[in-house]
Amino acid sequence: MSSLKGLQLIPSVEVEHHKVENYEELESKLEFSPLLYSSLERHLSSNLLNSSRDNKVQFMSDILLGYSPLSERIRTQKQNEYRHRIISNYQPLHSMLYTMKATNFFVPSFIKAISENSVESFRKIICEPYPGVLSFEMLQPRFCEMLLEEVENFEKWVRETKFRIMRPNAMSKFGAVLDDFGLQNMLQKFMEDFILPISRVAFTEVGGSTLDSHHGFVVEYGMDKGVDLGLHVDDAEVTLNVCLGKHFTGGDLFFQGVRCEKHMNTKTRPEEVFNYPHVAGRAILHCGRHRHGARATTSGRRTNLLIWCRSSVFREMRKYQTDFSSWCAECKRDKEEGMLQKLATLKISAVSAL
Repeated sequence: MSSLKGLQLIPSVEVEHHKVENYEELESKLEFSPLLYSSLERHLSSNLLNSSRDNKVQFMSDILLGYSPLSERIRTQKQNEYRHRIISNYQPLHSMLYTMKATNFFVPSFIKAISENSVESFRKIICEPYPGVLSFEMLQPRFCEMLLEEVENFEKWVRETKFRIMRPNAMSKFGAVLDDFGLQNMLQKFMEDFILPISRVAFTEVGGSTLDSHHGFVVEYGMDKGVDLGLHVDDAEVTLNVCLGKHFTGGDLFFQGVRCEKHMNTKTRPEEVFNYPHVAGRAILHCGRHRHGARATTSGRRTNLLIWCRSSVFREMRKYQTDFSSWCAECKRDKEEGMLQKLATLKISAVSAL
């Protein structure tokens, strides 16, 4: 665990006054995104925080390489080259989407809660219809419209140029990766400044306080596209899912319990089943390991913005854990049953001794 000695799960007070290094100019030499290095730097211990940039790059690269196999690094390199080709040729429709400006993106109540940044301010806007599933008004209607138009414009460019694009993931054949056509920096800011404050409070046990990278995309559902989505977990510590519209029926999300990798395929208990109906502009935030899927969209077209938020610190620390009972429902049940069995054994021993 020597690689963990230079990391802190919660950034120290010193970080608040520390100017994070700019790694953009090193992009061609780095194994990972410069944004990832900038985010991870906030979790370095004091002695590393004040060391040279080269030392920090070496330390953080070692950490990142520890959970990123060679095949993944090669994939990332190819992905960066692929993105460069798109960004060099694609002409954005709404340039204002590419720079974070809260007043253009979010509803006033959400901006106010984030600016106050307190548990009390979050309680005023968030409802929790089911444990671990948070829902709140987030995006302005105009932002939703512009993002839909931008995606449509990108897909039109793809058709006209016959450019072969990568879809969001193996499960989603319809949609686009927003990071691929220039929205990566904006979405990183979106995560750090507007998702992290809430996840730091609500999802600490699953890495919600140390989010440092993301995968941002839109998925489309409709009778001529993907209709539904089977039960799965996300490759994320925390997932933000916002319905952008348009007019549709059906398409509810369904949840079936939080599970670690070991217990992914265990049965669902009746009390773990929860359905959530989408509302345009309203966000839902949940643990990535919360098993879920989407029911059939029976009419119209539904498009959702998803941001998979990840924590390299949490993933590094998870390597050394065997007990996930603080968040995996099945691990918790196993632990409780084990304790009850031990207690029963002690009682039998006590009675036998009389």
